Parts: sequence; structure tokens; C-alpha cells
Amino acid sequence: MTAPTNAVTTLVTIGQREDLSDKIWRVAPEETPFLSNIGKEDATARFHEWQTETLATPVATNAQLEGDDYTAAAGNFTTRLGDYAMISAAAFTISRTADVVRTAGRANETNRLKAIRALEVKRDQEMRAIGNYASVNESGATTRKFGGALAWLTTNDSRGAGGSDGGFSAGVVAAATNGTQRAWVESLLKTCMSNLFTSRGMGKHNYQVYLGGTHKQQASAFTGIASIRADVKGNMATIYGAADQYQSDFGLLTFIPHPYGLTRDAFICDPDYWSYASLDGMHTVELGATGDARKWLITTEGTLVSKNEKASAVVADLT
Repeated sequence: MTAPTNAVTTLVTIGQREDLSDKIWRVAPEETPFLSNIGKEDATARFHEWQTETLATPVATNAQLEGDDYTAAAGNFTTRLGDYAMISAAAFTISRTADVVRTAGRANETNRLKAIRALEVKRDQEMRAIGNYASVNESGATTRKFGGALAWLTTNDSRGAGGSDGGFSAGVVAAATNGTQRAWVESLLKTCMSNLFTSRGMGKHNYQVYLGGTHKQQASAFTGIASIRADVKGNMATIYGAADQYQSDFGLLTFIPHPYGLTRDAFICDPDYWSYASLDGMHTVELGATGDARKWLITTEGTLVSKNEKASAVVADLT
């Protein structure tokens, strides 16, 4: 049947109000699990420094004569490390009109963009902190950059053919060189855990393994005793990011999938040996207006601190 002649329907009436939901739905990974799980400290200069130390290699021949005189052993000196504080920023401009019109899903456009840009800056910091990036000193138009965690690792690493270490030298951190990619298998993880044991002993170490989604799925299929894996429940309040646990021969590992930071590496870290040193926290300031609009700038400045790279490991060059 058809509508009666001259029936008034919504197809022809004028003045209908739009039906726009008063919510905005965002789908994007917002978490920053690595920076959220590691420590926090303060920096007071554009180049933040710290020290590490180690013990002499043990020997089985430390036997001395009774009543003998002794010569002092060589000094056990510390190693001085450092990294540059990097400025991360996001700017946006809002016209006067854009903030006074009635909008759906937010009170005004300025507040929405403040939240969005702050999240983006935090994710940018996370991306660099967990990645294989060299440190850079500022010079001319070249910006300061801090070295990423994967660039620091030189002791307990497993790399594909042709891959080589980066590491700290002469005041800067060099990025590691990628090698030939290979399958992510359990034996690679076990090798790195054995190396970590050799580097630092057993202890009660808090190991976390960060890896991309595909490699997390592959790790879930590692063979072995079924009970070696368990969902994290009791201590989830202290771990940021979905996780499950794996009992290795040298300690408990917490697997944490990273949604955007890692694509070819499994980063095994003790979060107690990493921190973010803030030179200047997150700030939102209004810049001087130059027209019929308001300008805003969000900034933060800090660096990643690798307290001792021997406390972490990487299985690099994974397919």
C-alpha cells in the first residue's frame, strides 16, 4: 500500500532536528605499558647522567700464604652513563567560532583537543622509549633525542644473522643493526634467560617481556609443561597492560603484549632497572594570539634511564 494523498510524512516535512548522539567513540590503543611500569625520577639538566658498577670475575685460585704481605687490587671504578632529554610537543589552533558553536560529544573543541594531543604525546614517548633508537645531541636544526631501550642492550641479546649491537659509547647510544629475521621459538627465550642468569645470578627478579601481538600469540603456543603458564590475577594492580606469566628456569616472566611499539623484537626487562627521568612534566600553555583564534602548545621533556643494561635482554629480528 502507499500513503494517502497529501499525507504529511517525515520525508517532506521541514524543520526536523538532527539525531546526533552526544558521545564520541574512539578506537585506538591508548596505553603506554613500558613507561607506566618503570620507575620515575627527576632530571635537572638537558643531559641526565648516572653510574653503574660490577664485580671482578670470580677466580678459583684466590689462595694466599700465611702471614703474607698484600698488594692492593686494581680499583673497582664506576661507569658513567647518560642520555639527552628530549622535548616532545603537540600544537593546535582553535578558531573562536569553533569553540562557541554548540557541539555534540564534548563541551568545547579546545578541551577535546587538549586531551587528544596529550594522549598522542604520551604514546610518542612510549614508542621511542621501548624501541631501537639512537640518542642524538642537539645541533643546528637537529633535535635532541634519547636512546630507546632496545638500543642500550649489548650483553644478553640474541640477534639474527648479520645483526649487531648498538649500546652506549662516548656519550651517545647507538641503535642496534637489524639482522636476518627468524622464527620466534622457545629456545631463543631460554638462551636469553640463561644469559641473564650468568649476568646477574638468580635473585628475585621481576622480569617483564614486551612483544607485539603476533609474537605474543606465538609465545602462548610454546611447548612444555602445561602449568608453566598462568593468568596474572593477584598482582595485576602492579602491572600495566594485559599479561600472563611463564615460569622459566631462572625466574617468573610476565608477558605483556604491546599494541604499537614492537614489531620484530621480544624485549625482556627488569622494570626496576629502567626509569623515566623528567626534566619538565606535561604542560599545556596558551600561546599568543595572532588573529581570531587561540593557539595551544603541549610539551614535555625527559629521558629514558637504563640503570644497567645487563639486567635486561632482547630476542631480536623475529618474523
